[in-house]
Amino acid sequence: MIWTKEQRYRRIEEASKEEILKLQSEVEGCQWRQTFHIQPETGLLNDPNGFSYYNGEYHLFYQWFPLGPVHGLKYWYHTKSKDLVHWENAGIGIEPSSKFDRHGAYSGSAIEHEGKLHFLYTGNTRDENWVRHPYQCLAFMDVNGKINKLEQPVIDHVPYGYTDHFRDPKVWKAGNEYYAVIGAQRENETGCVVLYRSLDLQNWNFEGELRTSLSSFGYMWECPDYFELQDQGVLIFSPQGLNPNGDMFQNIYQSGYVLGEPLDVRTRTLTHGSFQELDRGFDFYAPQTMLAPDGRRILVGWMGLPEMDYPTDKNGWAHCLTLPRELSIRGSKLIQQPVKELQGLRKQQHKIKDVLFDEKKVYEHFNGTSFEMICEFENFDAEVFGVEFRAGTKEKTILKYDALQKKVILDRTFSGEPVGEQYGTERKCSVDGSKIKLHLFADISSVEIFINDGEEVFTSRIFPGADSKEIRFFAEGGRALFQASKWDI
Repeated sequence: MIWTKEQRYRRIEEASKEEILKLQSEVEGCQWRQTFHIQPETGLLNDPNGFSYYNGEYHLFYQWFPLGPVHGLKYWYHTKSKDLVHWENAGIGIEPSSKFDRHGAYSGSAIEHEGKLHFLYTGNTRDENWVRHPYQCLAFMDVNGKINKLEQPVIDHVPYGYTDHFRDPKVWKAGNEYYAVIGAQRENETGCVVLYRSLDLQNWNFEGELRTSLSSFGYMWECPDYFELQDQGVLIFSPQGLNPNGDMFQNIYQSGYVLGEPLDVRTRTLTHGSFQELDRGFDFYAPQTMLAPDGRRILVGWMGLPEMDYPTDKNGWAHCLTLPRELSIRGSKLIQQPVKELQGLRKQQHKIKDVLFDEKKVYEHFNGTSFEMICEFENFDAEVFGVEFRAGTKEKTILKYDALQKKVILDRTFSGEPVGEQYGTERKCSVDGSKIKLHLFADISSVEIFINDGEEVFTSRIFPGADSKEIRFFAEGGRALFQASKWDI
């Protein structure tokens, strides 16, 4: 279906009750609805927004176009949780209802101030020639969950030297001052991040551009997020326009980070190491972090990518969010591990321990469509070993370690309905060690894989048939000792 501009920018209240019910029915009939991930009731979900803890609950919003699986008029949809595991839909949070966000309430962030949760977000507008004009807008939520907007934008123009690709403010507080980074594009069409400062969240001063060593690195940096962790400064962002480089930058757009000294807000200088990808899988973009009450830095990402078609499109919905991940620093890397609360999803546990010698084996109870599994391989001389999951007669998703190349490889060539094949069907990265630990969270149409306790992560959508639920362990060209634990979810 070709969506017209008019169809993409319809408001949800313009749709009849019958149209909404028909769309809901199409979504409910989809074989790839998830069981333990945040997903839209209808339509398209993208960037996580406003991830925060306020009034005893975690709050998470996401970009939402309710009327179909396309990018159209964006709302913020609100979901909340007491434990980061069980999420309750709370309805529309911010709707594109003012002069300054009439073509979409775009991405932004949240911070508590004077007893209310404040949201700084980009209001998207288009003029009569469909030229973009962004505004940075402010809304706030009280303890009863009621959200109101400030009538006027708090940043009403794009600074000189930058294009109208200027969006996605991420706010934090340092001392008595508030700071915000905004993703931007210079007039020479290279990406960067700029810094603003405020004392009250309403009056903002443009400080200038962050000084990094990445002066020409893609044409736009989306969804910046700055924070400090273990006495280091971390800048996460999603650069668009990077060319593939070996095993890196294989997706249409990338998400990653630089790690170094804390940001000097007075000189706007960020001294950092090389850019590293956050996720090595097929479907990960626009992550956002928050600081939990216990001091953990927690990340959630969009499990999807812009400008891509997905098999669920024909059922009237697209995309979901990743599981929450706790961040830490190990050496020069940002480590991601599933938050400990996710153990609450575990049902019956099954364990195995065996030696594989140039063979493929299946085991009782090791199957399913929604499960968590931890598998450790050691004492291996096999050339290749690993696991096939969501496997059937013709379908399988392969996760393997190539000991000769010292690489972990995720292969979705035979995972089911194809997605994004023009960008390849394998993702790989270098991992070295005498033990290889694979930690999988498989849902109906996704997998999140944590390698060696979060040293690398592969996040991907997969679309197998419901009867593809076998788990197979294998070794090729030698032996491998392994043990595995699996929990149904």
